[in-house]
Amino acid sequence: MPSQKNLTALFVLALSGFLLACKPGSSNAPVSENPATVYFNGDILTMQGIEPSYVEALVERDGKIVFLGEANQAMEEAGHDHHMVDLKEKTLLPGFIDGHGHIYNVGLLGTAANVLPAPDGPGTDFDALVRAVRDWTETENGKFLSNKMGWIIANGYDDSQLQERTHPTREVLDQISTEVPVVVIHQSGHLACFNSKALELVGYDKNTPEVKGGVIRRDAEGQPTGVLEEAAFFNALLPILGDKTDEELQLWSVAKGQEEYAKYGYTTAQDGRSTPDATQAFALAAEQNQFFIDVVAYPDIIWNEAAMSSAYYTTDKSYQNHYRIGGVKLTLDGSPQGKTAWLKKCYHVNPEGQDGCYTGYPILPDEKATEYVSKAFENKWQIMAHTNGDAAIDQYIRALQTAQSSHGYEDHRSVMIHGQTLRKDQIPDLVRLNILPSLFPMHTFYWGDWHRESVLGEERAAYISPTRDVVDAGLSVTSHHDAPVTFPNSLRVLDATVNRVTRSGFILGPDQRISAYEGLKTLTEWAAYQHFEEDSKGTLALGKYADLVILDKNPLKVDPMTIHEITVIQTVKEGKTVYQK
Repeated sequence: MPSQKNLTALFVLALSGFLLACKPGSSNAPVSENPATVYFNGDILTMQGIEPSYVEALVERDGKIVFLGEANQAMEEAGHDHHMVDLKEKTLLPGFIDGHGHIYNVGLLGTAANVLPAPDGPGTDFDALVRAVRDWTETENGKFLSNKMGWIIANGYDDSQLQERTHPTREVLDQISTEVPVVVIHQSGHLACFNSKALELVGYDKNTPEVKGGVIRRDAEGQPTGVLEEAAFFNALLPILGDKTDEELQLWSVAKGQEEYAKYGYTTAQDGRSTPDATQAFALAAEQNQFFIDVVAYPDIIWNEAAMSSAYYTTDKSYQNHYRIGGVKLTLDGSPQGKTAWLKKCYHVNPEGQDGCYTGYPILPDEKATEYVSKAFENKWQIMAHTNGDAAIDQYIRALQTAQSSHGYEDHRSVMIHGQTLRKDQIPDLVRLNILPSLFPMHTFYWGDWHRESVLGEERAAYISPTRDVVDAGLSVTSHHDAPVTFPNSLRVLDATVNRVTRSGFILGPDQRISAYEGLKTLTEWAAYQHFEEDSKGTLALGKYADLVILDKNPLKVDPMTIHEITVIQTVKEGKTVYQK
């Protein structure tokens, strides 16, 4: 906070600056065609250094930070024709950077029917789910998306939170419609339920063979129940919906996704595992200058390697109209809460239809995983791999070791996405191989109780997303939301990373909590490093982009248990307001 003396001086200088601006030539201060903006009278947290540091004022000009320091010096730097932003004792810090998410699907599925459980939606039981989807079909969004796709699409059911504690079946979804195909996507994004019409359209019946890398769940007679896991879901639905997505829907999704991210203070968003449809949409949006925050995409290396030949992938990692391709994404397993993640030890309670020691399953055999990782290294593409289960993490480590020995290069910054069941003995391998962990501590709130009771049991559940141990190992960790799995709510991300409190109020793995300042690092400085953007983003420093977020309270000065109640007041991208509460 500014001292009273400097604050008074700043107000006096602001007034004199305004009066002098009415008399051109009456001062030697520089006059800029693009006026500067002075931020003052709040907690301006730079995020530089290992301890919190503050400045009294920040000056932005032409989208860059041109001054940080004492309030009584800020006006001299700002010149005459400038703007003043009185923070009114609120908190200013660097704009948040998305460690991992899916901004295109945030926009697309944000239009779909919301069947998330509380506190994010109405998905409490089967009746509520059916009712919510029926009501949605009568809304503007419902009519728009259904007409575009020819499908009724809902997102976010969670069997762990439904009263029935199981997945809805085709018979449940047939209550919504028997004439129109219906798909309801699991909150994890790794499973879905189809109604009878949808199963008919994709050709799944009693005689359909099992899908490699996925599961078609069946009843006692061998008929599909409607619940589809992993590849059985993706392979059926994505080609159909991709064919039905036109330019209007693509640009709609890009715009809606950005709006949602900006609302939560993000100035840089990620699209992990971009499909051809998504990269096509991003290219279209860039050509039409539709981006107002930065978006970095990581195309799926299996489905969308062709995107790496795009002009939007450059070795200097430069953005074109706020869009770039940063590297590739590889998916090696599924979801722990959906019980498709690949574990070394048995699940605590088996999913429906599984007997014995069930450990989930890999998406790819070792030789294919190694082939894709080696291809990324050979081309010097940054690679991130979805690895929830510790067996999948082992597979990624093996693949990276092989790729390093054959095509090794310095500073590859390969990323481990999620790492939910990362074991303590695997952390030295992350350090040795320069694997950056992007962890998902929001699981502690959303599924922490479910992990204890059903997925992993007490001991393993307490160690999910072991943020404290990876920070202590010297790794630059990021903490993410994986939107649209959850909302891209930066303060919920921070709250879960710092507090690890479950829905029931249980503290899950208290020894893996980190400080609020370290938690902010995962959203700013360390996230910029993960994306090779530490020279331009992540801290408030001279010459860096004026990517800023203003919060109503300082996360470092409130009771940590109230962090999730903090509100984003304003989001600024390169000096321009992109969200205002």
